[in-house]
Amino acid sequence: MKKYNALKVAIITLLLFALLTWILPCATYQTEYTELGRYQVGLFDILSYQSTVLGYFGYVALFILVVGGFYGVLYKTGAYRSMLDSLCKKFKGKEAICLIVIMALFAILTSFAGLQLALIMLFPFVISLTLMMGYNKLAAVAVTAGSVAVGLMGTTFSYNTTQVLQQYLSVELTDLIWAKVVLLIVGIALLAFSVLKLGKKASTTKCEDKNDFIPEEIKTKVKGKKHKVWPLVLILDIMLLVTILAFISWNGSFEISLFDDVTTAVTEFELFGFPIFGKILGAISSFGNWSLVELTTLMFLAIIIIKFVYKIKWDDVFDGFGNGVKKALVPTLIVLLIYTCLVLTTYDPYQLVIYKAILGLTKGFNIFTTGLVVILSSIFNGDPLYAFYSVLPYFVSVVTDTDNYQLIAVIFQALYGIVTLVAPTSIPLMVALAYTKVSYKEWFKYIWKLLVGLLVVAFIVFTILLLII
Repeated sequence: MKKYNALKVAIITLLLFALLTWILPCATYQTEYTELGRYQVGLFDILSYQSTVLGYFGYVALFILVVGGFYGVLYKTGAYRSMLDSLCKKFKGKEAICLIVIMALFAILTSFAGLQLALIMLFPFVISLTLMMGYNKLAAVAVTAGSVAVGLMGTTFSYNTTQVLQQYLSVELTDLIWAKVVLLIVGIALLAFSVLKLGKKASTTKCEDKNDFIPEEIKTKVKGKKHKVWPLVLILDIMLLVTILAFISWNGSFEISLFDDVTTAVTEFELFGFPIFGKILGAISSFGNWSLVELTTLMFLAIIIIKFVYKIKWDDVFDGFGNGVKKALVPTLIVLLIYTCLVLTTYDPYQLVIYKAILGLTKGFNIFTTGLVVILSSIFNGDPLYAFYSVLPYFVSVVTDTDNYQLIAVIFQALYGIVTLVAPTSIPLMVALAYTKVSYKEWFKYIWKLLVGLLVVAFIVFTILLLII
């Protein structure tokens, strides 16, 4: 069935990755390149990876489920639909401006704070808003997952995304920052052009499954009285503000230890010799060190506040949460499959054999062989840290000319971002496709021109950088 297309693609990708273990030998690089022979992965081997997947990445799956449950509760307030209607009315005739602002915001937050997974919390809201403004589901995926890809392409101060590059290439976040900003701005412009040209106008009234994305109106008890929207807007704004502050790597990117010091002072404060706040809060991370675990907790707290603010019965809260979780089951399963692919390629590292062969085609540093290696590593690994780590230790042993390392860092991060626009191992993309029930084939047909455009722009920038540095 079409609605399970993204799930089918994830399963096929996993099976293809497993098949490659039958064809290619494994290889590692510590102080030298070493081939380990073939370790064929069977079906029960794939199943055995689940303990590792859940142990290391189960929190991401939980996050996706809670996002679904969170919106299920929002549907029960009535104010959520009123808020969407109000936004549509306010931007009537100015829909393009609204979407451009959203795309720019998503891309900048990803570039600056590394919010590529955390922004999934806003995907259902933005998708509903995009559809209600008259754009099609492909445009909704582009506005959400596409913006995240562009933000990754032009990564600037996201320490968590680039720490492996800094480690192996000895580069700083500010190195060639102007080139990263150019990639970010051009990426946003091309994405906006693509959405506004190709995404308008497929009315949601023609969508058979429109109720899956647009909450139904809930009448108030008093006829003619409207749901109060401002408390919900305030709660959501505070959530977004906290998320941004909590995910910016203050210490790693800017060497600001204020939030670390404040958190330590609060948790270690003692009342009659007892660390009261430390015990109540538990192992809380300071702003700058949050993960999806803390963000999941924040959503649970928001649900409780919304319940009391809008006087929702507990039965309705649990009913809404359960309905939302059901909608999130397929996206969650896809996330687990993507991480299973990651575990497979990590435990059975055949990809280095491919990288060695490609890099051996040229002597020293070459933009195109380097780019091809990055593209493949970005497909094989659904996480930037693993994508970079899978190739960099061997790469720096082959490309020893450190003069090009700043450029190489830009190539790695830019091409990783571009690849997430279409890779079946891209979590933001596959979650958006599963949620909207858009087929992977439809998406590729819609986005391939933008993909080519971004690649052309990227390689032009790489060439310019090679000539001037």
